[in-house]
Amino acid sequence: MAARTTIYDVAGAAGVSISTVSLALNSPSRVSQETRRKVLEAADALGFVPKQDAVAKARRGVGRVGVIAPFTSYPSVARRLNGILRAVGDRPLEVVLFDQESAAQSSSPLLAGLPITGRLDGLVVVSLSLEEAVADRLAAARLPTVLLDVRRRGFDSVCTDDEAGGRLVAEHLLGAGHRRFGFLGEAQRSGLYVSPSQRRLAGYRDALAEAGRPLADGDVRLSAHDLAAARAVAVELLSGPERPSAVFAADDTLAAGVLRAARDLGLAVPGDLAVAGFDDGDLAEALDLTTVRQPLEDSGRTAMELLLRRLERPATARQVTLELHLITRGTSAPGH
Repeated sequence: MAARTTIYDVAGAAGVSISTVSLALNSPSRVSQETRRKVLEAADALGFVPKQDAVAKARRGVGRVGVIAPFTSYPSVARRLNGILRAVGDRPLEVVLFDQESAAQSSSPLLAGLPITGRLDGLVVVSLSLEEAVADRLAAARLPTVLLDVRRRGFDSVCTDDEAGGRLVAEHLLGAGHRRFGFLGEAQRSGLYVSPSQRRLAGYRDALAEAGRPLADGDVRLSAHDLAAARAVAVELLSGPERPSAVFAADDTLAAGVLRAARDLGLAVPGDLAVAGFDDGDLAEALDLTTVRQPLEDSGRTAMELLLRRLERPATARQVTLELHLITRGTSAPGH
């Protein structure tokens, strides 16, 4: 009985190392077209039979990148993914999605597990913090990785300045003459990380304090990230004797809850109450909502472009900060 052909035989016939054969079959984007051709010809001539999906990938010259994100938690993540896919375009890359519980909803939000395997050529991590052990694993595996909406030393990252966004809202509402302010943010189960909601509140709070209008503890409320919960919490915020005349919500979903609460209480928007959100997705446009526009698609595109550049050649880690813009619509108006 003839001995079974091994990867060592293929490497010898092709005149390359065993690791090059493995790359040609499992991560074909990381070897040249000529090397891939030599490996495949040697494998065919020797009758080598690797895993079927590895052969298919090699013949197509397809690489594989992963995107791990809280896809089911936030509408904004889908828009970031649109930008990622546009950046990939017609390149021979498979994009594999990994859904992860949002950091706010998790009792242990620092990402403890990542799909670090030889089946991935690169990784984009969206809106999820990395603990030290995971960062070390990524570095040890030499898996090219870009962080989106998160910063960490030694990694490429694409972010916006959430505190600056909170300041934009405060300055707009102050300029409109409002004197009583509220904030509705996202509740989180763990204090192990600083969320975008917390950073937006920090900028909002600082700008109001500097203007002599500090937020009291009762002016800040937290809610689960869904419309019904946000509505219920906003009803409490707006039912007190010193109700705010302007409320900033940490994102557009929470702002929609504030608008629903205002309607339930018979408050006119913007006559009795001004409302502002954050993100500027389709929901904001439909509600005529004043909001902070994040460049969501651009952030995804930029993150993938950084990853593609890193796949092609090593480079010093880059941190890219994209600009935010306040979009004024019908839910904000001069206060009383």
